Amino acid sequence: MRLKVPSRATTTLLTGLILLAATTIFAQKASAPGSNDETTAQLLCQIIKRFHISRPEIDDSISKRLLNKYIKQLDSQKLYFTQTDIDQFKKHETILDDEVKKGNVKFAYQVFKIYLERLDQRTKLAHRYIDSEHDFTIQEKMYIDGDDVDWAKNEAEISERWRKRIKYDLLSLSIEKTEKAEAIKKLHTRYDSIRSNMNQTEKIENLETYLTALTHCFDPHSTYMSPQTLENFRISMELKLEGIGAALRWKDGYTVVDQIVPGGAADKDGRLEVGDTIMGVGQETGDMVDVVQLKLMKVVSFIRGKKGTIVRLQVKKDGSDELLVYDLTRQTIELKEQAVKGKIIETGKRIEGTNARIGIINIPSFYRDFRGAEAGAENFKSTVRDVLKVIKSFEQQGSVDGIVIDLRFNGGGALKESIDVSGLFIDDGPVVLVKDPDEDIKTHSDEIRGTLYDGPIVVLCNRLSASASEIFAGAIKDYGRGIIIGDTTTHGKGTVQNIIPVSSPFRRFFATNRKLGSIKLTISQFYRVNGDSTQNRGVKSDVVIPSVLDYSDFGESFLDYALPFAQVTPSEHDQYHMVSGNIIKQIQERSQKRVKANKEFQEVEANIVKFKAKKNRKMISLNEEILRKEREDNKNKDDNKKEDDKKKKDKKKDDDIFPKNVYNDEVLAITIDYVGLLKKQATAKK
Repeated sequence: MRLKVPSRATTTLLTGLILLAATTIFAQKASAPGSNDETTAQLLCQIIKRFHISRPEIDDSISKRLLNKYIKQLDSQKLYFTQTDIDQFKKHETILDDEVKKGNVKFAYQVFKIYLERLDQRTKLAHRYIDSEHDFTIQEKMYIDGDDVDWAKNEAEISERWRKRIKYDLLSLSIEKTEKAEAIKKLHTRYDSIRSNMNQTEKIENLETYLTALTHCFDPHSTYMSPQTLENFRISMELKLEGIGAALRWKDGYTVVDQIVPGGAADKDGRLEVGDTIMGVGQETGDMVDVVQLKLMKVVSFIRGKKGTIVRLQVKKDGSDELLVYDLTRQTIELKEQAVKGKIIETGKRIEGTNARIGIINIPSFYRDFRGAEAGAENFKSTVRDVLKVIKSFEQQGSVDGIVIDLRFNGGGALKESIDVSGLFIDDGPVVLVKDPDEDIKTHSDEIRGTLYDGPIVVLCNRLSASASEIFAGAIKDYGRGIIIGDTTTHGKGTVQNIIPVSSPFRRFFATNRKLGSIKLTISQFYRVNGDSTQNRGVKSDVVIPSVLDYSDFGESFLDYALPFAQVTPSEHDQYHMVSGNIIKQIQERSQKRVKANKEFQEVEANIVKFKAKKNRKMISLNEEILRKEREDNKNKDDNKKEDDKKKKDKKKDDDIFPKNVYNDEVLAITIDYVGLLKKQATAKK
């Protein structure tokens, strides 16, 4: 079983001049169904009906949702389609359910073909307005969110929307001190890139978009996964891939080396460097493929390959026009930066006469190498194994007074890993209850007696701590084993997904290399041992630390068609009595006093006020003076973000898992308060 909050996909911008002829071919490929589409759609519908937790009917109501979901995925800002297009699409709003159950997905390709036509028309509009003169002194505004506007009624209305969009783009670049000529060039490139990118869409990508729109009609976490997406998912769980060991990014249609993975093939070879541009990719034999302006995913697929095979890279060095060819032997790359890490912080603060030493364990996700585990591999990648190693390393360095388990931005992972990690901190007993579509409830327990660490625990979460993270946080809270701190509550994802290969709807195990892909399907709902689901509500913090993120619309309750909160009968479990109302009250009071007196937290509070006001507004000014003032108000925050981004791009060090800043300092202060109060409580009982 696997629990994960889907991360939001980033849109890559490509330049569309050189590959104009080639993109026409791609567009033709994506405008008609593929040979396996009918079978894929039919099997997908059967799997949903049989295994989804709600046992849903695919009926007219789902058909209407599917129509709206698919259109929104293509044109969320309402910049391409007009009301006339939408009226044509709506003629299908009660028949898509019947069609997809029969395997008919022609509608997806028909709509996408029209989308590409509109994209071509709107790109021409964009180029025209980029070269036009704009008056930045007049008072006019532009809607920020497509949900706040109706579909444009005619071409004049859509043209006006594009005029404002381009005006905003030019104004933004001007405020960023980009010269006018450079800004014009940059925007021409940007919109040609968007057009080129979408014209390279292949059939399987279009099918994936459409069938994912279907799965999202039942809940926000069920997703159709093409073979390529499935492979990326496998890599994220196993924390390893076979390739050259280089992180790549897009820059104006070119594939640029963003990071060299330590210990990988590129690192050992030494020639490929950050900033190099990959112009072509070839295998050990055969022609070199020109990859300029190709999608990043496509370039990556050319570079990845079996361990021991050779890939040839045609590289343009940063600042040079010379083309070089590097032959690199692919190898297995371990993604160590995404694994569990730990360190001990000597706080300099005293607890009962001794300097406090706090252990930090950062868990980015609950990963598990399913294939290695099933094959009986001795050292398969596992979160619980890595946490165990960190705790043992703490013991080797001397005892710690308390441990902070940092689950910020941990979107989930393997259910088993969250249970096993919980078991390191409790003796034995239930960790999570799971209810299936038949309403049967199964208890998943830590069955190994004993704890690896029985000292004070602080679990640090935020709004993006989800799913498996919430299972762990909930267990620690319900057992009275430690305190939860961070944002007001966690994400609120209380559902369990399983990977089911579309080609085999009755087999429930992780499989790869399936031509028809797989479905990540919501098959059950989990509950804390106190009987509460985390669904929509999450796990509430005992102590809240101010953050802007806490006021963002991140959480299950903001997602379409999320399942409701529910409760079941609680499960009997131990109580460690390491948390009490009195202890929590004292910690809260001390934290609030520190936060109130801290100037940096006062700035955070001011930024929260600005953010809330900004979040609620529907329009943005296109007046230069007004917009420039808004940007100046945010300048310090933006500068700090740029500095943080720069640090993230540097070589990772253990110190980076918990850098010194006002927020983390408060986390340590809370931990020290908690440890001290627990010691006083223990002394009082003697």
